[in-house]
Amino acid sequence: MMHTNPPQLPRKLINQLLHLAQLSPEHEICGLISLQPLHTYHCYPITNTAKQSQHQFLLDSSEHIAAMKTMREQNETLFAIYHSHPHAAAIPSLSDIQLAAYPDALYLIISLNTKGILVLRGYRINQQHAIEIPLELTEY
Repeated sequence: MMHTNPPQLPRKLINQLLHLAQLSPEHEICGLISLQPLHTYHCYPITNTAKQSQHQFLLDSSEHIAAMKTMREQNETLFAIYHSHPHAAAIPSLSDIQLAAYPDALYLIISLNTKGILVLRGYRINQQHAIEIPLELTEY
């Protein structure tokens, strides 16, 4: 699946993700973002069940399944998987790359590593390769 235009992310969604990350400054947060038919987004925060949640994330399997079921029922598609890096840059870690299971999804990483500055970057991860995707912020 080839993507030519940068994904457009509404400011409201970005603010929601940054807020969720700030609520958990010592542990990685994670979840799914769906795209609804009228180009609106829905955020599904999911519990991080990783043992080393300070620097790794693992989507809670029952919440993950429930979110995917809700998306199907609402005619939504999986748009992105997000997580935070409390103490690292917004670059996929080795485990982020190894565990990436959705090649068509955008992987969003929020970094809290720089004091006072929140960084959000997007990647496509496929066959153990991560490629940064430029993101476009919109007002809607």
